[in-house]
Amino acid sequence: MTITITAFEQSPDGGKGLARDTRVRWALEEVGRSYETRLVSLAAMKQPAHLALHPFGQIPTYEEGDLAIFETGAIVFHIAERHPGLLPPDENARARAIMWMFASLNTIEPPILDLTTASLVERDRSWARERLPLVEDRIRSRLGPLSSRLGDVDWLDGTFSAGDLLMVSVLLRLRASGLLDEFPNLAAYVCRGEARPAYQRAFEAQYAINCPAA
Repeated sequence: MTITITAFEQSPDGGKGLARDTRVRWALEEVGRSYETRLVSLAAMKQPAHLALHPFGQIPTYEEGDLAIFETGAIVFHIAERHPGLLPPDENARARAIMWMFASLNTIEPPILDLTTASLVERDRSWARERLPLVEDRIRSRLGPLSSRLGDVDWLDGTFSAGDLLMVSVLLRLRASGLLDEFPNLAAYVCRGEARPAYQRAFEAQYAINCPAA
């Protein structure tokens, strides 16, 4: 059955790969599944047709046969469960990979998204200058333990998994802030993720949509 995902017709990040459809593309590339992409505009995302797929009017969504799901983590988990390559066969290792999936989205990503809000949406507020360092320190309080846990190994639990896929995708959002550079092993970890052929194919696919003349 054909897999169809939705993506921004024109991503707000201009093709830097930070939109969440890139995470789903990467997962599909890692497991060797082809897919089709249906592009939606910001206006179309709020129309009934798209809201039937994603009640919060966001991307990505995933359709395959009579299955339609949303939420990036759920989609990546669905892909990882049904195709080899993203979850280890050993039960304990599999549980740990899923643990890291949750950690990336529930523990690491929220303060990083808060930084985006503080830096862009709230930057003209009278209290923005005082708030920003607090947000940055909260991020550091997450990155420190993550850096210690990763140490000098390549991946979070021995072999690359869906946990690494999501963690790298989340950490990529920090590159422009300079915070990632404070933790050299995490910066190198992100570079390893980006160097994977599956990631490169996923990035190029979304970049071609956003920067067709490049």
